[in-house]
Amino acid sequence: MPGTTSSSSSVSQQPSVFSGRSVFHQAPTFSLETFSNRDFIVKDFVENLSENAVPPNRRSGPASQVNTFDPKPFIRTFEHAISRMAELSGDLEHRENELSAAVRRAEAQHASTLQSADKRLEQIRQSFNGLDVSLKGDNLDSVNSVINIGQRLEELDRQRTRAQDTRFLIQCWMEVSQRGELFLLEDLRRQGGGEGKVRCATLARQLIKISQSLDPESWKQVNGASKQVNGVNGAHETGSHRSKRHDTRELLEKFSETLEKDLLRSFDEFYRRENFDGMHDCARVLYDFNGGASVIGAFVNQHQFFIDRSQLITEELGGDPEAWDRLADPDAEPPGVEPSLQSLIDEVKIVVQEESSIIKRAFPYAEQVMVRFLQRIFQQSIQQRLEMVLEKANTISSLAFLRSLQAARSALSTLIEDLKMHGLTDSPEPMSPQITLVLDQQFDDLFVPYFAGSSYIEREKRNLEELYSSLLFKFTIFHSRRRKAPTTFMKSLAKSGSEMLASARDAYVERLDSSDLAPAQKAMLLRVAGLKDAENAKAQTEIEVGEEDGILSTANAKRMLKWLAEAIGRGLELNGGNETAKDVSALHQILVANMGEIYLETALDAANDFAASQESVAKSEPDLSYVPTLNPAITIMHLLSTFIRTVLLPLAAPNISIRKTMSRSTNQTMDSLENKVNSIMQHSIDVILNWTSKLLSAQKKADFRPRDDLSSGPNYLEFLQTPTCQSVYTFLSRLHPLFLTAITPGPNLDNFFLELALGLRTLLFQHFQKFQVNAAGGILVTKDLTKYIELLRSWDLGEG
Repeated sequence: MPGTTSSSSSVSQQPSVFSGRSVFHQAPTFSLETFSNRDFIVKDFVENLSENAVPPNRRSGPASQVNTFDPKPFIRTFEHAISRMAELSGDLEHRENELSAAVRRAEAQHASTLQSADKRLEQIRQSFNGLDVSLKGDNLDSVNSVINIGQRLEELDRQRTRAQDTRFLIQCWMEVSQRGELFLLEDLRRQGGGEGKVRCATLARQLIKISQSLDPESWKQVNGASKQVNGVNGAHETGSHRSKRHDTRELLEKFSETLEKDLLRSFDEFYRRENFDGMHDCARVLYDFNGGASVIGAFVNQHQFFIDRSQLITEELGGDPEAWDRLADPDAEPPGVEPSLQSLIDEVKIVVQEESSIIKRAFPYAEQVMVRFLQRIFQQSIQQRLEMVLEKANTISSLAFLRSLQAARSALSTLIEDLKMHGLTDSPEPMSPQITLVLDQQFDDLFVPYFAGSSYIEREKRNLEELYSSLLFKFTIFHSRRRKAPTTFMKSLAKSGSEMLASARDAYVERLDSSDLAPAQKAMLLRVAGLKDAENAKAQTEIEVGEEDGILSTANAKRMLKWLAEAIGRGLELNGGNETAKDVSALHQILVANMGEIYLETALDAANDFAASQESVAKSEPDLSYVPTLNPAITIMHLLSTFIRTVLLPLAAPNISIRKTMSRSTNQTMDSLENKVNSIMQHSIDVILNWTSKLLSAQKKADFRPRDDLSSGPNYLEFLQTPTCQSVYTFLSRLHPLFLTAITPGPNLDNFFLELALGLRTLLFQHFQKFQVNAAGGILVTKDLTKYIELLRSWDLGEG
């Protein structure tokens, strides 16, 4: 029927709920899978049941029947569905019970498994605790047993390794001695890797020893040929044997050479690619092979720093000519280190610090390589440049050489300290004692030629003597010319120092004429001496000197002390040590001889002789022009004494005998100078009193006995002093400011004026005793005495 066909078609679209339709109503069929489907919806399920509850024939009937509701199909359908769902519920409950029972059995089995596992874990823990206790020493026998077993195993492993190496070594020897081949070693070399190359190098070295022992004939070579046996028969008998034997020495040496070249080539390639691990392996192999000498030499000799510096070392020193002039000028501050040497020092500092990290990563014996690298830098680059700088400075002047030496040593000392503090590692820290010792040794070796024996202090002495002779040259010339014509003070000469003056002058002229004196130094000495050329110095009669050239100059004395102080400071920095006291004593002698004897004593002797000559002057007022020279003389004496006491003597304190000698020499010199000053002062007093006596002798006998007619005149009271008193007052009043400028106010000046006042008092006492005085003359005497008292009071003699 058409209706039935349509109904069947519609039910077949839902196979999950109903299996099919027929003309008779069937109960709905479904299973647990229907409800377990994720797309299951209760509403859709009920609608399907309701839709399928009406038979198809009824659904296709007349329209009049549509409004008639028949509940029976629905009741039957839902009853069957409920019945089926009850069956499914029972099946589901049965299956749930079975699963619950299985879960309980699994849980019981799991609990049993955990319990047995806990027991086994406890047993393991107890066993571990027992082993730990035995290893900690509670059971010494067990510990000793374990240690013995370990040692035995290690020994067996070493024996096994040694046996394997011996077997391989024998195979290699049989191969090289019988077949003249080294395939086993070649294969081992080509395997690559650090361990293989190390073993290859070790075996090659051992094979050489075996060859020396088992094949001595290979090592008895003369100029590359085998040592022949005397006689023709002997040569014939060994010929067949020699043809079968292979020259193991030659084979092994060639292999060793090939291995070494191969390793060096690999090392160089790794260095260019910055493969530090590869460099490390090659360096380790070569160290085991020949102590690493070849790889260290290759690394150092082929370093770019030495290649670049070898090209620059041939260049001439340039620099600023003005800087070299300042270096030779004793009054100018030294310019410092020569620029090319300073540039090298800066570059060395950077290169060494950079290469230290590379060396540490590339070599297992980094300290040994660093020592070689530092030795090459100091012994080649720095030493060559230092020698060039000092040779250049020596061609300029002795002072330029000494200053360059000081600046170079100071800069290199700073470099050494910087390298020590850096530590030459990736993380800067104090350097190892070995490298520290090497740096100190290299630093000392650089300057050994310049401080051997007394060479350094002799240079300092010669430099100071040249400077002092130049500075005092015109002074000595002036006094030498005037020794035969002592007409005035500035033209007089101290006869006691004439021989010393001539000796110093002649030595200076001889030094200027010396062929070993550099032109620049000669020009500097002439400039210090105030001369234009050396020819004028030789022709002493042509040298123009003035009055100012024979006068003491405090500025010149300060220059002399400054030069000496520089020399002392330089000596302490460069050559300080056990010889300090001896060197200071030598410089002290130069200072005393030049400033004390040649300079001060000559001037004071001249002043003393001139003052003594003025005592016999009777016709004119004495010339006291020498008095102002006492001021610079006393000032220079004070400077000299203070410098020796505060600078030189403390430096000589470690050597008591030298210090005593210096102190005694200083005291003798100062005593001599002070005695000369005292003599000049005493001569001055005598000159002043003599002239005062000369003036007083002009007093007329009638000056203090005026006639009565004159005394009654109106102009008599206007006459305050006698002409003699006025002349004495005028003469003595000019002396006070003169000696104030010559002698520093103090006890010495006070004693001088006091001695002069006492002498004047004696003269006046004797003078007034010679005259008779009347009443009017008494007034004149009173006026004269008042004037003399006014003069003495102006000298500020104090309460005494």
